[in-house]
Amino acid sequence: MAQQRTFGYKKKDTPIHNINAVAKLIYFLLSSLAIMLTYDTRLILALTLLNGVILYFAKIEWRDVSFFVKLMFVFSVINLAGIYIFEPEYGVELYQSQTVLFEGIGRYTITAEQLFYMFNVTLKYFATVPLVLAFIFTMNPSELSAALNKIGVPYSLAYSVSLTLRYIPDVQRDYQNIRNGQLARGQGLVEQDSVMEKAKSIIKIVMPLLLTSFERIDTVSQAMMLRRFGTQKKRSWYVEKDLITRDYLVIVLGVVVLIAFLVLLWVNNSRFYNPFI
Repeated sequence: MAQQRTFGYKKKDTPIHNINAVAKLIYFLLSSLAIMLTYDTRLILALTLLNGVILYFAKIEWRDVSFFVKLMFVFSVINLAGIYIFEPEYGVELYQSQTVLFEGIGRYTITAEQLFYMFNVTLKYFATVPLVLAFIFTMNPSELSAALNKIGVPYSLAYSVSLTLRYIPDVQRDYQNIRNGQLARGQGLVEQDSVMEKAKSIIKIVMPLLLTSFERIDTVSQAMMLRRFGTQKKRSWYVEKDLITRDYLVIVLGVVVLIAFLVLLWVNNSRFYNPFI
């Protein structure tokens, strides 16, 4: 039987895996903030290259992330289509100029400004996806909870985040096990089935999956209660590590990214880089 692939943390010995969780978390937050807020093409391109290098050194296999990447591709195409359908001249309004490339019907012309804006939107996906994948696949959930607590998040909330990340691969494995068990009985989801038959097969998988999930949640909550979890104001972390030079460099890199965003914000007098002026 082929090895089941799950979406989540994979323990490996890579430069990205070995970075302290606090440093990774700070860089992730600062870089994500810059990507979300800026529309300066130069900064987004730089972050796309930088995060692509990070993803490369994380040694994440394509088969582990292919579904997520394909899903993001479909979502980005739908988003771009929606932008053009509902606001075909948003780029013209944004950059205060109009360079018509192809005449259309009414507002639906092709302008350089609109294409440039949509290019920036697409580029933001290319900058964000490698960052998210590298963070998810290289961040140990236990280290993440310790990192969140170290930057000021209450440890009960930090531990909840850790449990959620740990639970995602478990749900995926349970789904695959239930699905394989039903296929062995000739009751599984088959491509040739009609829509109604597929819906019934999915329900047959979802119901035992929910029951299994509730049972696991009850077991974990009782174990935490027996250990008096949450009764103290502070707690120690088994996986907590001290920051070393490379970790400080990663934090500095995140700060540099944020400073670059602020400088470009001041230079452009806007979040947008306008090459049409």
